[in-house]
Amino acid sequence: MWRKAPVVLIASALSLGAILGGMAVPATAGEASVAGNSAPLLLAGILPKNSDEQYELTFWESIKNSNYAGDYEAYLKQYPNGRFAALARARMERLAAASAPAAKTPPPERAKAAQPPAAKPATPSPQRSAPPATAAAGAVAGAGAAPSEAPPSRPGTTATGSVSVGGERKPPVEAKGEIRDCPVCPVLVSLPAGSFTMGSNASDPAEKPSHHVTISQPFAIGRYEVTVEQWNACVDTGGCDRIATVANSAKNSPVRDVSWDDAQQYVTWLSKTTGKTYRLPTEAEWEYAARGGTASAYWWGDQMRKGTANCKDCGDPWSQDAPANVGSFAANPFGLYDVNGSVWEWVRDCWHSSYKNAPTDGRSWEEASCGARVIRGGSWREGASYMVSSTRFKYSSSVRQSQNGFRVARDLK
Repeated sequence: MWRKAPVVLIASALSLGAILGGMAVPATAGEASVAGNSAPLLLAGILPKNSDEQYELTFWESIKNSNYAGDYEAYLKQYPNGRFAALARARMERLAAASAPAAKTPPPERAKAAQPPAAKPATPSPQRSAPPATAAAGAVAGAGAAPSEAPPSRPGTTATGSVSVGGERKPPVEAKGEIRDCPVCPVLVSLPAGSFTMGSNASDPAEKPSHHVTISQPFAIGRYEVTVEQWNACVDTGGCDRIATVANSAKNSPVRDVSWDDAQQYVTWLSKTTGKTYRLPTEAEWEYAARGGTASAYWWGDQMRKGTANCKDCGDPWSQDAPANVGSFAANPFGLYDVNGSVWEWVRDCWHSSYKNAPTDGRSWEEASCGARVIRGGSWREGASYMVSSTRFKYSSSVRQSQNGFRVARDLK
């Protein structure tokens, strides 16, 4: 993962098999032929963190062990002529052949509309370091309660940090109130207006510069990520597409393999169902909520602590195959669960490669033509360095990836 340092790549007679070492399944003769006939695939020297080459390499590194064809489809959609395109197609063919006897197994649903490759280097996606892909979804036994069973009490504020307002340090604020607009609706927590420092000057370029943001209006945000059960309620009424790849997931696991466009279907359905204005949180609202009134790297402090997030370095319950049920780990001071790890969460904003000229009032940062949207929070497949509150990446709005989900927000007017 390149959050820590650039990847050093040495051009030589290294075979593609050596470059891609560690694959879960041995290459077939067809794949070996693809590798053997390939020209050198990687550039010598150090790849810049924010370069297209780094994005593509990290994307491939994230899916090379996957036994899920949809992850290779996502790669080919973003890089149809990429360095690993031939190998990705060969892997898809092999997975299709392996699953052929299971005639009753429906194929994964495709994204609704293919997003054409971006014309400019700044917009191909997923960007920075694409989230690692998983094998087929499966239920994970988690210790958390279902959203409907979650206790209404808040864990209270912590002493791990404070909010900087006009240079003055103020103690963290505590969220008040809980909202549920219908029996199948997500549980919401109402958050007060407030100010915080967004981003980080000590991390990746995309998180710079850190800047003061004021959320001028209170808003509500999901206590949990949207679950499989909640998504299927939308599916059952015709408002959302069925996600075949999570059909066997526990009802209280976070829905995943959903695109930004899919999330728009869901919030549109919620708005029509409840008469309230549901939407994705803006990126500023998301980070404000995720920090929970703290200014430290993580909401619990500046060091990783076991039992605080669903990631591979974060303690049990954890499985590489699928995220734990929502609410299986501790809530932040605002009473929100799984803002670190679990699944990457779509937010409303268009992607920008830095925070230069970003709005400071908490609104969504849009562009006239926007193909790439922001995802936040990391997933269960990443390590501790991805759990920090400032972590951000981007994906094409039409792409479904097996680690991407979302939580909802709603206006309180």
